[in-house]
Amino acid sequence: MGILNNESCLKMKEKEYHKTIEPLKLKLAELQRVGKEKKIPILIIFEGLEASGKGAIINEILVTLDPRGYRVINHNHPLAENNLPLKQYLEDIPGQGEFHIFDKSWYDLAFQEENDITRRCKEINKIERSLLRSGMLIIKFFIHVSKKIQKKRYFKAKKNPAKSWKVTPYAWKQNFNYKSIIESWEDIIERTNNYDCGWNIISSNSLYGAKSEIFRIIVEKIESYLNQKEVRPNDVLLPYKKPYSLDDVDLSKTIDKKEYKKELVKLQNKISDLHHELYTRRIPVIIAYEGWDAAGKGGNIKRVVEKMDPRGYDVIPIAAPNDVEKSKHYLWRFWRSFPRYGHVAIFDRTWYGRVLVERVEKFATKYEWKRAYQEITDMETQWVNNGSIIIKFWLQISKEEQLKRFKERENTPSKKWKITEEDWRNREKWKDYKEAIEEMISRTSTTSCPWYIVPANDKYYARIFVLKKIIKEIEKCLYGV
Repeated sequence: MGILNNESCLKMKEKEYHKTIEPLKLKLAELQRVGKEKKIPILIIFEGLEASGKGAIINEILVTLDPRGYRVINHNHPLAENNLPLKQYLEDIPGQGEFHIFDKSWYDLAFQEENDITRRCKEINKIERSLLRSGMLIIKFFIHVSKKIQKKRYFKAKKNPAKSWKVTPYAWKQNFNYKSIIESWEDIIERTNNYDCGWNIISSNSLYGAKSEIFRIIVEKIESYLNQKEVRPNDVLLPYKKPYSLDDVDLSKTIDKKEYKKELVKLQNKISDLHHELYTRRIPVIIAYEGWDAAGKGGNIKRVVEKMDPRGYDVIPIAAPNDVEKSKHYLWRFWRSFPRYGHVAIFDRTWYGRVLVERVEKFATKYEWKRAYQEITDMETQWVNNGSIIIKFWLQISKEEQLKRFKERENTPSKKWKITEEDWRNREKWKDYKEAIEEMISRTSTTSCPWYIVPANDKYYARIFVLKKIIKEIEKCLYGV
């Protein structure tokens, strides 16, 4: 491609630079305020070569902005060994009205993982597509510098005691391997240079020219974004081959109490052993529970974790998002809760709330919940591709069984707290929820992350069913059986 071999740049002297930059700075400060008022999340990504001047460029932007409204995140530190590689970046995305600058990003991760560039770039494209569709503005810069000038800046920095620490063995290695590094970055840029989120390639051979060009681009991109009409793509709905029907679930399945107790002890001991093996082999597990109100999710989870080491798992109850979570991408709070390697995260309700309660109760627009099917399966695929086990359960009970359990809760002092007015309201919309559930299962039950539908009219049967399924999925991953 050769896009980074072009050494031409905008040359500018200091006097001309200050004359050009001042009106751009004033405009950028104004646009920051407008973006905050309109609750637009803005993410600016800087990647580039060593000694390309990223620090000086970012600093010039910062002195222009209201310090209460921006955040700079330097991702130059090593990846956390216990976490999903992309997690540290996703945790730092801006919320509504926030202005974030990434000094190195998920693209640096792709660059470091030279043998896995293709997969990582595909993941990044899907993440950025999801962020863009949620209303985020993303502006991407790659700052390059010629090999000759890079070397010249190294020697100059070495003579300055305040800057000599920057000239590391890695920096010299980059200059020595300049050609291969440029080729790797060109490959990444080509794979991720999308129409709606393209790269801006800036030569910093002239630092004044680079700063001026970057300010101009940022101002133009934000202005254009604020003035454009919302365009929604038509291809947001994830297709499926065969519709699923909850009417096909056999709810008559039961297990004898004596047999249940015998099976429970055996299966819980097995889960405990497997939990230790997962920790030793550093495999993260996500167990996702969805189901009707009063379907028995809490009791089921209790039996799963009863003999597990409490230091190695988290039970994460999902309620309505708080104000901070509402300001972020709707998957943000789940990205943050991803388990460390070797740990288990059990979600009592999940990211599927987007296509269930938020759909039925109209907390999400039709466009938002329709596009969520694809975004959710992309997220789950990303987790699986990074070595995770994901097990998803839907606990199915009949409408009659639910009524029976609601009344039992109302009449039992120790359980009365479990029943709320919201439960009764949701019950009135059984038909709407049923339609949403069936579509959710149809569109998001994939080969790598299938839904397991649990007949749960009999709580004992449901608990044994879930324990057996968890054991089977973990053993399949550990031993290939």
